[in-house]
Amino acid sequence: MTDQLKIALAQANPTLGSLEANIALARAFREEAEAFGADIVVYPELFLSGYPPEDLVRKPAFQRATQKAMEDLAELTLDGGPAMLMSAPMVEEGKLYNAVCLLEGGKIAARRFKNKLPNYGVFDEYRIFKAGPLPGPIPFKGVRLGVMICEDMWFPEVAECLAETGAEILIVPNGSPYDHMKSDERLNHAVERVTETGLPLVYVNQIGGQDELVFDGASFVLNADRSLPVQMPSWKESLLITDWRREGDGWVCETSELVDSGTPMERIYHAMVLGLKDYVEKNRFPGVVLGLSGGIDSALSAAVAVDALGPERVHCVMMPSKYTSQESLDDAAGCAKMLGTRLDTISIAPGVEAMETMLADVFEGREPDITEENIQSRLRGMTLMAISNKLGPMVLTTGNKSEMSVGYATLYGDMCGGYSVLKDVYKMTCFKLSEWRNTHYSPMFRGPDGPVMPERVITKPPSAELREDQKDEDSLPPYEILDGILHGLVEEEKSLAELVAAGFDAHTIARIQNLLYIAEYKRRQSPPGVKISTMSFGRDRRYPITNGFRDKR
Repeated sequence: MTDQLKIALAQANPTLGSLEANIALARAFREEAEAFGADIVVYPELFLSGYPPEDLVRKPAFQRATQKAMEDLAELTLDGGPAMLMSAPMVEEGKLYNAVCLLEGGKIAARRFKNKLPNYGVFDEYRIFKAGPLPGPIPFKGVRLGVMICEDMWFPEVAECLAETGAEILIVPNGSPYDHMKSDERLNHAVERVTETGLPLVYVNQIGGQDELVFDGASFVLNADRSLPVQMPSWKESLLITDWRREGDGWVCETSELVDSGTPMERIYHAMVLGLKDYVEKNRFPGVVLGLSGGIDSALSAAVAVDALGPERVHCVMMPSKYTSQESLDDAAGCAKMLGTRLDTISIAPGVEAMETMLADVFEGREPDITEENIQSRLRGMTLMAISNKLGPMVLTTGNKSEMSVGYATLYGDMCGGYSVLKDVYKMTCFKLSEWRNTHYSPMFRGPDGPVMPERVITKPPSAELREDQKDEDSLPPYEILDGILHGLVEEEKSLAELVAAGFDAHTIARIQNLLYIAEYKRRQSPPGVKISTMSFGRDRRYPITNGFRDKR
């Protein structure tokens, strides 16, 4: 019976579907762990395939390739180095499971299947996997490891079964995506399982971006007394060797790394940076191009892009019309200079004139209205897409969640693009994030160590500048009010009566509710964007386009 154990936590960033790259990454982490004398390396949930694999995992060819990759990794352990606790989709008796395998002695020495399959929010595992039976411990070097997979930790049954069958250390591989409430939820559930079982717990989470989701890492260890001896960093790929010793009838992890997770704005900003970085790099785009209007949304989007990719991979374009103010021209130039990006100025005035001429006969006798405003937006979108087609960078969309909620955006205009970092960020949060980034920096950023936009960009009234003297508040309530109503309707699903009781005007609530519902068809055609909140549009909130319901109470 061993009295000491070195468990390596591999907080790693896999690429979904890229089995060879994930094998190479697993090997690199294992080699580093071996140099520190690790006995076993624990990888995040579905590390070998990438997570979440969605319907790719239903493809038989992918299932066979993943099985072969697991067997190839197992062969590595013939060298006598660290064992691996590796996770991947696995088929057994014709059923597909979310599985964890112990790779030791050149073979798959044990496997366990996920019991609790999440089927809410961004998760639909019940659709693609079969639920495994309640697991028993995995014996390893005389220690009984109780392996739970992600959602298994959020309920008591799996941990209880493991404790009753003799587990000594609970180990939880995770693919737990970030939202701004998630870190407290994870820790609370972990504390509950430790309290119920009296066992220490190891929580290993994925890092990196996968389409709309971003994984923040923040892996940790809890001892049986609920103390926190290990807290790994957020937003950073990292390997940590944890030292364990047998003490009486249980195991204790020695205190090592304790990293603070940062402020709320810091976490949100890092999520946007990592989400964009991995979306661009894993999809092999050379960089991004975006419209830089001199307003706060495009300035913040440009700052995130530079911090994610570096200024040399961000191409900014100012596309003025006759309604564009000199202040906006100056602010766009100021942003580009502070960020160190390329800035081209391409006037859309000739395009507007051409469209007016083209449509003159059809529009004869009608006054200018929102149609002419949308033409400007669509010309800008077409200009950016032309640059993308010719030069290769992906178009970065700059609209925020407040605008997307109420349809204050133009299809095939400012909505066009490949990705949006602000899609799940309300306008008032955009102001806070801009203020935060102007006064903070991280070594993980590739942008400047200093302010990234002129202060006037943050303080001036927002305007689309699609007509003379236009302000956002001409069409919308003040953002302080709008965001409060939207948060109640979207994140909290509150009724009209509940929002009135919270102090909002009934007529304004009803108007915003209607705008929210009728803009669903636009959101269905919007680009993906990093999930920040507990209820993002798309994977989280799935409302019908055709919808006659309106809450009147």
